[in-house]
Amino acid sequence: MDSRFVIDTSDNRDYMYKNGILLLDFGRRFPSPSGSSYYLGDNGLPLTERPRQTWITARMAHVYSIGKILGIEGSEQLATQAVNGLAGELKDHRYGGFYSGITINGQTLPDKMCYAHAFVILAATSALLADIKSAKELLYDALDVFDRYFWDEKEGLAYDNWDITFNRLDEYRGLNANMHTVEAFLAVADATGDEEYRKRAGRIIERVIAWAKEYNYRLPEHFDNDWKAVPDLNWDNPADPFKPFGATPGHAMEWARLILQYAKSISESGKQTDEYIKAAKDLYDRAYLDAWNADGEKGFVYTTDFEGNPVIHDRMHWTLAEAINTSSVLYRITGDKRYADDFSTYLEYLDQSVMDHRYGSWFHQLDEKNSVIDTVWPGKPDIYHAFQAMLIPYIDPSVSITSAILNR
Repeated sequence: MDSRFVIDTSDNRDYMYKNGILLLDFGRRFPSPSGSSYYLGDNGLPLTERPRQTWITARMAHVYSIGKILGIEGSEQLATQAVNGLAGELKDHRYGGFYSGITINGQTLPDKMCYAHAFVILAATSALLADIKSAKELLYDALDVFDRYFWDEKEGLAYDNWDITFNRLDEYRGLNANMHTVEAFLAVADATGDEEYRKRAGRIIERVIAWAKEYNYRLPEHFDNDWKAVPDLNWDNPADPFKPFGATPGHAMEWARLILQYAKSISESGKQTDEYIKAAKDLYDRAYLDAWNADGEKGFVYTTDFEGNPVIHDRMHWTLAEAINTSSVLYRITGDKRYADDFSTYLEYLDQSVMDHRYGSWFHQLDEKNSVIDTVWPGKPDIYHAFQAMLIPYIDPSVSITSAILNR
């Protein structure tokens, strides 16, 4: 195996760091004049005709805040622009919260999304740690809105979508928004010391682990307003970018890493965490067995049914990123060389098939033959997943990424 892909070698450390810097360089052209993020094309140029999405802007604020902490030139200005975009044109100054996005004509996209608000919290937390101007105000504004409209204290889970005015709550409930809520809540707890948000993250995780056990670790993604699973949602539109039919192995990987982070963060208090670690391993193993090389070609299939059969064979870049993250964290926590070997295999595949060595960043979608396609994700809209995958293997697995980098 090429030493660039072997964890803890100097060559691997250099490979990961250099490619992280290249990703930051690729994404530099994201800001619109107001700071909200343009959707980036294959070559990193803005696709100015597409809506400027809040979740993309928040992700860019997050990664360039980390860039500032790393000392990467220009990152502070870019993070500041993105924070200004979130606090400016993407914020609803009438009804509160944040729009889903803004069109080229200045029209707001419908609904207030938990998914987007969770990323605003994550972005504001990272910007606060990076000492970006106005980050504190953005964070506590976003937390206030989330606490009032998106957190369901009774269920210990987050709602998904409201209408613009926060008068009508959509009946759909989903795990994707809750997953990024866990990510955001853990980041808040680490950055501010407010342990209430870690407790909330733990409540979500407990529910997810229960569903994972019920469904043989193929997590259902979609639920009704009583939190009853709707496993056949979008069977006729299985490649929906936010609500795909079936189980999503990439999310199982992502949940596994967040569960491990939570478990390690509470283990210092003497709490028993063996069950959490077992659940994370089971989620990872199920996703690996169902999705990796499932059709004879390298890569993770996007979705499977609840028997583990591939549904959408396309390879999404973010699934690979989460596999890189989770395999490395499992190796750190368990010491099992199998996970280190998986990590190396994923990096080799990344370098050979997914990394764009011509224009930069990663191809966001490949077909089952690993040819580039764009039916779900045209272009390369942001660098969040890929950038984090270059850093997480070498940080403290018990701490959120920005806090870990700031304190290492």
